[in-house]
Amino acid sequence: MTSFAVRLTSVADIKEFVDAANRLDCDVDVICGRYLVDGKSIMGLFSIDLSAPIRVEVHGTDAQGESFRRAIGRFVEQ
Repeated sequence: MTSFAVRLTSVADIKEFVDAANRLDCDVDVICGRYLVDGKSIMGLFSIDLSAPIRVEVHGTDAQGESFRRAIGRFVEQ
């Protein structure tokens, strides 16, 4: 599993994130406080508070996690 924080600030950011997540053959979870939503669900992402960074967990190989991280690199928090 690969885990990192991202910040999504616009509808376009959310769409790009979900599109990248849907290209993976593994699960992507988004965690915001006590809520966990499917990272492949645009409606799920719209249901959580995106005013602060959110935690992303990629439940696949390390290669899948790194590939996803590179695909959404501009959203990753340092």
